[in-house]
Amino acid sequence: MLNISKNELKDQLNLNNFNAGRKVLKRKHYKYFNRFLGGFALFAIILMFLPWTQNISGNGFVTTLTPDQRPLTLQSPIAGRIVEWYVKEGDRVTKGDTVLKISEVKSEYFDPNLVNRTGQQIDAKAASVESYREKIGALDNQIVALAGERELKLSQARNKLIQSQLKIVQDSIDLQAAKNDEKIAQTQLTRTETLEKEGFKSTADVEEKNLKARTTMAKAISQQQKLLQSRNELINSEIELNRIRQEYAEKIAKAKGDQFSAQSSQLDVEAQVSKLETDRTNYQIRNDLYFVTAPQDGFINKAILGGIGETFKDGEPLINIMPANYDLAVETFVEPIDLPLIHLGEEVRVQFDGWPAIVFSGWPNASYGTYGAKVIAVETFITESKGKYRILLAPDEKDHTWPDALRPGSGARTIALLEDVPIWYELWRRLNGFPPNYYLPETTKKDKNEKK
Repeated sequence: MLNISKNELKDQLNLNNFNAGRKVLKRKHYKYFNRFLGGFALFAIILMFLPWTQNISGNGFVTTLTPDQRPLTLQSPIAGRIVEWYVKEGDRVTKGDTVLKISEVKSEYFDPNLVNRTGQQIDAKAASVESYREKIGALDNQIVALAGERELKLSQARNKLIQSQLKIVQDSIDLQAAKNDEKIAQTQLTRTETLEKEGFKSTADVEEKNLKARTTMAKAISQQQKLLQSRNELINSEIELNRIRQEYAEKIAKAKGDQFSAQSSQLDVEAQVSKLETDRTNYQIRNDLYFVTAPQDGFINKAILGGIGETFKDGEPLINIMPANYDLAVETFVEPIDLPLIHLGEEVRVQFDGWPAIVFSGWPNASYGTYGAKVIAVETFITESKGKYRILLAPDEKDHTWPDALRPGSGARTIALLEDVPIWYELWRRLNGFPPNYYLPETTKKDKNEKK
C-alpha cells in the first residue's frame, strides 16, 4: 500500500478482524527489532574503537636457519663411472661415511700405478738436478783454476817484458860504447895517417889503426842490430801479454757460459720436478675422490643417478642429502611497498600447512594454531622470480615451540604484526587504499636517540 491518499484504508476497514491484518498491524515486533538495531549500532560503535593490529601477510615455506643446514646435493669434482653404491635412499649417514665408489673414464688416468710412476720420474729429475749442481760446481772450480793460471801466465809474460826492456837498455849502452870505440879508433886512424905523412909513423901502424877502426865500426853495427832485436823482443813480449789475456778471457767466458747453461738446465729441471710433484699430489687427491663421502651427518633423500656403470660429468649432481641436525626457519616474501615496514626483530605469526588454525589477523592474541617468529634477515635485493623481497624468520623463544614433526619444505603463511590502530582507522585506510603506517620499532628509536 502506497498510502498516497489522506484517507487511510485502516480507518475505513478494521483489519484486526482478519488474521493477516492482525499479523501485519501488530506493533510489538517493531519494538524488538528497534532494540536489536540500537544494540547492534552501539556494538558497532564500540567495535570501531577496539584496537586492530596492522599486519602484512605473505606466503612462504619452511627452511633452515643457516645455509649449512639446508638440503645439499653431492657432486663429483671429476668425471667418472659409478662402480658401487654403499647406501640406499632413507639411510642415515654420518660425516665421512662412503656413499658410493666411482672409477675413471679419462684415458690419461687409467694407469693404476700413475702415482708411483710419477714418483719415479720425480726421482730421476731430482738426480738430474743434482748432476747439474755438481757440473756447476766443477765449472766454478775450473773458472777459479783458469783465473789462477792466467795470473801466473801474465806474471811470466810481465817478467819477460821487463827482461826485454832491460836488455834494450843494456844493448843501448853497449851500442853507445861501440860508437865511442869507433869514434876513438877513427880518431887514432886519422892521427896515425897524419904522423905517417910527417914520417913519424910507419905504414904498418896506419894499417893497424885502419883495421882497428873497421873492427870497432863492425862492432857498433852489430850492437845496433842487437838493439833492434831487443826492441822486437819487447814488442813480442807485449803481444804475448795481450794474447794471454785474450786467451784466458775466452776460456773463462766459455766456462762461465757452460756454467750459465748448466744453471739454466738445472732451473728447467727443477721446474719440471715441481710440476711433477704437483701432478703427483693431484693424482693422490684424485685417487681419494674415487670415494664420494658424506660431508656431514644426515639422511639420504634421493639418488639422482642410479645403477652401476652409469657415467657422469664433473660437477653433475649425484645424490641429495638432508642434514640430520638443523634449526627451523621460515622463508617468506613481501611486496616492495611493504618492505620499509619490516625491521629486524619484528614479531611475526606463522601458520604451517597441515596444522589447523583459526586466524584473526588483526587480533593475534585471539588466533589459534599460529606460532611466534621474529625477523632475523631482510633481503636487500628483490627476488627476480617473484618480484618480492625475501624475509627470513626464526622461532620466537618467548612463544610456543614449533611442532616437532615440522620439516623443511612445507608451506607456511606469515602475518607480520605492525602498529595497533582503531578499527575505524583501519577501515578508513583500506577504503582509501593507503599503506599501513610507517613507523620505527622502539629499539631503533632508542638507538637513534643514543647516537644523538
